[in-house]
Amino acid sequence: MKAIVIGVMPQEQIRQRMIAIAKGEYRPKAGEPKIWFTSMRSVAEVLSDENRALLKVIRETNPDSVAVLARATGRQPGNLSRTLKTMSRYGLVDLRKEKRQVRPVVKATDFRILATA
Repeated sequence: MKAIVIGVMPQEQIRQRMIAIAKGEYRPKAGEPKIWFTSMRSVAEVLSDENRALLKVIRETNPDSVAVLARATGRQPGNLSRTLKTMSRYGLVDLRKEKRQVRPVVKATDFRILATA
């Protein structure tokens, strides 16, 4: 699985970058981050040891639903669902609706973090 590049910079700089891209004034280069965080603390929360272990379990077991994943990990479904939604917002997990269930699918387990000073 290819590593996802994650960027860390202040919210205002992220906003300016996105506006420049939308206006066509800036074109992101290959290898630039597609996922942005506003602080290293945010990165640490989303990519905690527990959450990276969760990504590994999802990748290895390929669960059919969040309920199956909850049983496999011993986590409460509500707590697990919130964690997965957060990871989904950052593009780390896809939550695919299949029939009447939601199946988590890992998009990345390797990360490269670039931070500005």
